[in-house]
This record gives sequence, C-alpha cells and structure tokens, in this order.
Amino acid sequence: MIDNSGAFVMQDSVPLVVTEVNSEDPEHHRGLIANPNCSTIQMLVALYPLHKAKPIKRIVVDTYQSVSGMGAAAVDELNTQTKLVLEGKSAVSHVYPHQIAFNVLPEVDVFLDDGYTKEEWRMREETRKILHDDNIAISATCVRVPVVIGHCESIHVEFNEPMSPEEARVILADSPGVKVLDDPAVNLYPYPWSVAGSDDVFVGRIRRDASHENGLVMWVVADNMRKGVALNAVQIAGHLISKGWI
Repeated sequence: MIDNSGAFVMQDSVPLVVTEVNSEDPEHHRGLIANPNCSTIQMLVALYPLHKAKPIKRIVVDTYQSVSGMGAAAVDELNTQTKLVLEGKSAVSHVYPHQIAFNVLPEVDVFLDDGYTKEEWRMREETRKILHDDNIAISATCVRVPVVIGHCESIHVEFNEPMSPEEARVILADSPGVKVLDDPAVNLYPYPWSVAGSDDVFVGRIRRDASHENGLVMWVVADNMRKGVALNAVQIAGHLISKGWI
C-alpha cells in the first residue's frame, strides 16, 4: 500500500519516498510505503540535486499553499466567498477559521505546543528522514493563499560551502522532474497559473542570499494535486514494479 494519509510518515519501518530523491529506500518495504507532504515533495525535488553537489546545512522555507490542498470543500468555499465579496456581501467560513477569499492565513493544519503547525513540523521531520540527515536545520512557515491549484515556496538554503546561482541553474537544468524558469529581465519565473496541470517542479528567481555567503534563495512552484499527491504515488508504484520489489 502507498499511503497518502500522513499517518505513517514518521514510522521507522515505513519508507517515506520521493522517487527523484530516495528511490532505493522502498527496496525492503514491509507492504507499506508513505507518500510525503506535498510541500516537502516539491521542495526536495528542487533541493536534492544541489544537496548532492554541496551538502545542505540549513533550510528556511515559507510556503504559499493553494486551497486544493484542503480538498474540494475548500475550493468550493473559496469560489463562494469570492463571489460574495465581489457582490459586496459578507463571507461565512466553514472550512477555514477565517475568510480565505482575498486573504492569506498563516495556518496550515493544527498548531502544536511549540507554536509551529503540524504542516511545518512535517516539512522539517520528513525532510530529515528522506535525506537521512537529522543534522539539517529546518524552519518552515506555511501559509494558505486564495489560489485554487499550485503551491509556491520561498526557500533560503545554506550549503557547507558557497554555490553560485549559475552553478545551481546548471545542476537543476539537468535534474529529473525539474524545470528552470529564471530570467527576471523578461519577467520569467514560475507561478501557479502557469504550472497547473504539469508534472514538473519549477524553479526560478535563483539568487545569492545577501545575508549569508554560503546561501542561495529560490522560488519553487508545483501543481500540488499532481506532483504533490497523485503523481508521486504513481511514480513510487512504477519504480517498485520496475525493480521487481512488488
């Protein structure tokens, strides 16, 4: 079984798999494999090729997550609220604690005792498990935005030695599942409307982190309903079949 529920992601005996990152982990599965959080998937598809070249020490990520990550009821709520607000009427919230139309909510999943949400906790712990490195420092802030499909991430990443934006672009351009859209001179960068319906993870605005000599900043966007959920599960199944592990 390939599970999308999140119930098994941190169980040691259950492989947590992103096929472009740790495709060998499911070899010794015990009949159950976990699919990571959609935000974790797209972040690691973009970061892992760079991590292989120069190991990552620290990640600070802010996500801008579409309502489809909460299901059909959330999409319906956004559509209904948008219509009501444009008509000058009051919007009532059922799925979210506050109005989502024309608004942003810094709350994805429940809050934990340390002030982080469960979504933010998952991004941290899943990343460490998938990369097999508990020493990577990670902090996440996850925000819900009034977009139907497509999660965006602003990622600040610190390596153990400097990596230039040019080097990162070359590595990512040759990486599976990644497309680089990065030419600010002509306003070329990924955004949700342009990536919806695509299976790839799109990366743009790659630049030096002005606050750290070993840091890069990038903007990562993906269709959360495809690469973030369905496609990764299908890729895991296909990989298992190709390897004869099922």
